[in-house]
Amino acid sequence: MEEVPAAPLAVGLDITVPPAVNLGAGFPGGLLTGSLGTVEVADFRGNQTTMWVATVTSTAFVTGAGGVNRTVANSLVSYWSGPVVKSTGGGTLVPGQLTAAQAVPLNVSRVAFRKASGNGNNTVSWRPTLRINLPAGLVAGTYTGTVTHSVA
Repeated sequence: MEEVPAAPLAVGLDITVPPAVNLGAGFPGGLLTGSLGTVEVADFRGNQTTMWVATVTSTAFVTGAGGVNRTVANSLVSYWSGPVVKSTGGGTLVPGQLTAAQAVPLNVSRVAFRKASGNGNNTVSWRPTLRINLPAGLVAGTYTGTVTHSVA
């Protein structure tokens, strides 16, 4: 799986994501769950009141050329951000999905994390988890997809 950041829309606001992650092996009809590693948003916009929203989405996961029994739709890929694992500079930091019970499918853009109040010059990190429902009848192979985080 490949993690691709989108370009930030505000000067002084940046997001860092882990490189490609291998979630391991799964079985058709089963679940595959794994950590994406640490995602970090850095806000260096100074002493002005600043807020931001980090979003996440996913492509389908495919093997070979894709097609019947070679594709896991992105509606079967769920995400939860988990809690803050590290922060500096303060502000009100709100996870998009604190627990596995709040996991959301990534077939549309979802809020991963947000800063609801506070000034700039801060960072926040979290370690999101993916859960992939593997349909029955999948062909054996290495499935790849792209999970994209962005911040604005």
